[in-house]
Formats: sequence, C-alpha cells, structure tokens
Amino acid sequence: MIFLITGGAGFIGSAVVRHLIQHTNHTVINLDKLTYAGNLDSCAQVSSSSRYHFEHVDICDSKELRRVFNQHQPDVVMHLAAESHVDRSIDGPGEFIQTNIVGTYNVLETARDYWNTLDPKRKLAFRFHHISTDEVYGDLPHPDDLADPAQAAEHLFTETTAYAPSSPYSASKASSDHLVRAWHRTYGLPIVITNCSNNYGPYHFPEKLVPHIILNALAGKPLPVYGDGSQIRDWLYVEDHARALVKVATQGAVGETYNIGGHNEQRNIDVVHILCELLEELAPEQKPAGIVNYTDLITFVEDRAGHDVRYAIDASKIERELGWTPEETFETGMRKTVQWYLDNKHWWQRVLDGSYRLERLGSIQQ
Repeated sequence: MIFLITGGAGFIGSAVVRHLIQHTNHTVINLDKLTYAGNLDSCAQVSSSSRYHFEHVDICDSKELRRVFNQHQPDVVMHLAAESHVDRSIDGPGEFIQTNIVGTYNVLETARDYWNTLDPKRKLAFRFHHISTDEVYGDLPHPDDLADPAQAAEHLFTETTAYAPSSPYSASKASSDHLVRAWHRTYGLPIVITNCSNNYGPYHFPEKLVPHIILNALAGKPLPVYGDGSQIRDWLYVEDHARALVKVATQGAVGETYNIGGHNEQRNIDVVHILCELLEELAPEQKPAGIVNYTDLITFVEDRAGHDVRYAIDASKIERELGWTPEETFETGMRKTVQWYLDNKHWWQRVLDGSYRLERLGSIQQ
C-alpha cells in the first residue's frame, strides 16, 4: 500500500517512516513542513529506498495537499503533523491553533475529496488515521491525593474518558480529534484515532524532558525539574509506538479509538534520577569538570502553569483487539535512549546549532 505520513520528519513520524521502510513492503510519502522540530536526518537511513518519497509541504497549504494526494494516490493517511510541546504552546498558542486545528481541517477536507474520487474497492479500503495524545483527557488523581494510593491503578484513561484538556496544546489536539470524528459521522470518511502516552527514544527534539536532561547533563547545565517533580507520566518507547500505529492503520476497525500506552508510570523526578544513573554508568568520562555526580545538577524550578499531575493509559483494548503490547520495558528503553544520544552526537549537535539552545519555554510573566 501507499502510506502518506504527515509530519514524517518529526519524532514519532520519522519512527513510523523508518518502521514502514525497514519492516514492511509499503511505499511511504513523507510530507513535512520542516519546522524547527522536523529533521530529515531522522529519516536518512531509509531515504535512499525506492519506496520512500519526500514532499516539503505545509498542511495548511490546501493546493499543495491536493497535488500530493492526486500525484501519489495514497491508500492510508497517517496524520501526525502537529505542534506538540506544552511549554511552547503557553508561549505562543496561535501556531498550535493554526497547525493542529486548521491544518487538520485541511488534511481532512483534502482526504475526503480524494476519497470520493476512488473506485469502490479502493474507497472501501482507504483509511484516515489521526494520531493524538492522552493529554486531551486532562489529568488523573495522584496516588498521594488518594486515601489509598493503591487505588490509583483503578484510575486510568480509557477510550471513553471524557475530554478535559488543560493546556493550549492539548486543547488544540482535542479540537482536532473532534473534527476527525465529525468527518466520520457526517461524511462517512473511514477514520481511526489513537491517543498515546509520553513517547521517548532516539531522534527526540531536545525541548522534551528525556533528551533535555541527557544533553543538559552532558553540558554541565542545570537539570530543571518543574515544581517538586512528583508529576506522573506513562512512558512509551517510540519504536513500540510506531509498531502500534501501523497495526491500527492497517487492522483497526473504522470509527474506533485505540489508546496506546507503555504500562510505565514514573514520577518526573524519578525519570531524571534514572537518566543520571545511566549517564554515570555509560558516560562517566563525559562528566563536566567539577561535577561529582550528575544528580548534583538537578535544579527545582517554578512549576509549569496548569501542570497536569498524572497521566496513565489503559491500553487493554489495543492488546485485546489487535494483539499489540510494548516490547521495551522502561529500563531497557531508557538505556537504549541514553546510549543513542551518546552515540549520535552529530544528530543532536546539528539541532543545537540551530535556533534552539536548551532554554526553558512556557514561563508566564506576571
């Protein structure tokens, strides 16, 4: 089949592109605007394949979208293109509204017009897969706030959890989810939706927690922890996520939503300590002068505005219906991630030579 991947030069998108080229016989059309977070180096190892094609296109450009659909004739659209960083959305929500809402509308309309031109067999087989986040659900009770902390296991996001987004980012993704469902209900467009937990792994732009901590530690910079670091996230290795996404796109039931999680709830402060321990083991010789332990660099900073206290996904539906489970544990995935950043300085050094300087974003000035 022919897969059109929007945002295929981004973190999750490039993992999907690599998986499709390396582990399937499908053709991939990688469509990306190449914003600050889009990086074709992330697709370099598969870019020479005859089954890989790149289109430098903004999803807000309807004319170019129509050209790409008509030229490449996709069988599956996997819509990953989005602004994705909560802190950045606090600083500038307008870009998130434009890309995540208006851009999704453009992709939906282009896909609908194209779908209506297909012959009955191809029309029946066509899929529009929208990739979203667990942040649309808001947050869950923290174990520390429950009479019995063990009851936290009873509070998980499911596919029927009501939406309650907290940030401009999650609100824009919730809006795009609603649009996709409306295009299915109103126009019959065959869609599937996935909502995932926090991804980590290779090729992650360093504004996000895991690469940010790794690269700050190697540079001898403070390791910023928001508030007291007690916020809990469910962590999902990006290559496990890519496998799940392809499975949903090819085997998921039309109109259904599938939550994808790693079964790895961790407090932010514990994630930082684990990363420091791995760096102590894997890169003791890279420790900056004057630093006894990487943990000496941990610095507690003002909490993020509207910070969600806990995310945790019930991923039983995708396991039960499609047979997907994560292959990486939190320990094996984090070890692979740290080692990747140690082995691929050329990739992240080029990122840091651009406009991003590992600075904090999203601080509200009163």
